[in-house]
Amino acid sequence: MSPDNNNNASCIKPIVPSSSNEPARAATWVDHLPSNIRPYFYLARVHRPSSILLLFYPCAWSVTMTCYALSAPMSTLWTYLGFFLVASQVFCAAGCIIDDMWDKDIDAATSRTRMRPLAAGDLSMFQAFVFLILQFTLGIWLFMQLNDYSFVLGLSSLVLVALYPAMKRVMDWPQAVLGMCFSWGSFLGTASVAGTVDWHIYIPLYMGGVCWTIVYDTCYARQDRDEDIINGVHSTAVVFGDQIRPILFMFSVIICSLVSYAGVLNGNGVPFFVGVALGASYFVRLFARIDFDNKESCDDCLINNTWFGFWIWAGAMADYVVKMQ
Repeated sequence: MSPDNNNNASCIKPIVPSSSNEPARAATWVDHLPSNIRPYFYLARVHRPSSILLLFYPCAWSVTMTCYALSAPMSTLWTYLGFFLVASQVFCAAGCIIDDMWDKDIDAATSRTRMRPLAAGDLSMFQAFVFLILQFTLGIWLFMQLNDYSFVLGLSSLVLVALYPAMKRVMDWPQAVLGMCFSWGSFLGTASVAGTVDWHIYIPLYMGGVCWTIVYDTCYARQDRDEDIINGVHSTAVVFGDQIRPILFMFSVIICSLVSYAGVLNGNGVPFFVGVALGASYFVRLFARIDFDNKESCDDCLINNTWFGFWIWAGAMADYVVKMQ
């Protein structure tokens, strides 16, 4: 079942539940912060580091593979990994703010997102906008520390970041656009180290990252499927319907194939492909265990998918260390 294709941003009319049904937000370390800054931390999702890691790992794959190919010193590798870990936090926050500003009313109508700061009224749109400007200012400053090629490449990704929320209103596969955003580090990582992009290697890696995003965000969005249909929000979780498990398993095969192909083109050795095999074993366990009718199981999928990203990076890292010995 899919939402009515005639729905658009102007005709989405969320059904807002009564306040008596509002769930309490689970306690996190953010709750120990002063109350006047607490909503900003929730808006930036810093209490969910999995989102930051999902953005970081494509950068880490690319940086490590490029350092392997160029036999770059260990100091170069760790410098860029540290840089992209910080940048991932900043741009993950910016993306979340944009998404919440677009989706304020829809979030208020969805049980899982009803307690987000904008939907709950903890922050105004103006406060969120000012916070967004701060994130973009910091992000652009970070891009300015890179070479000119990487600076332009990084800025070009902001168009996708701004467009993604709109895609949930006009296309059935918004997760593909999200994947284009979250996987941009596959290009930016190698450009930062090498000053250019070897496209025949990093387009397959990028496409693998896009497919990976489709997998984990579809699993995550499955918990909101019924409410998304009511509110006119498009999603692959709706499009895939009851065939979600075999379709996502097929995507997992494509992901591992694309990442492996990038490794072959890059001249990587056995440790890299051991990492891919460990990542593939994660997908086998995921699709054997996940209960798509259980919201907690779908939510855990987003967190646990960081393991796939870790295993690919660990394989690339082990390959680099072996080569540099």
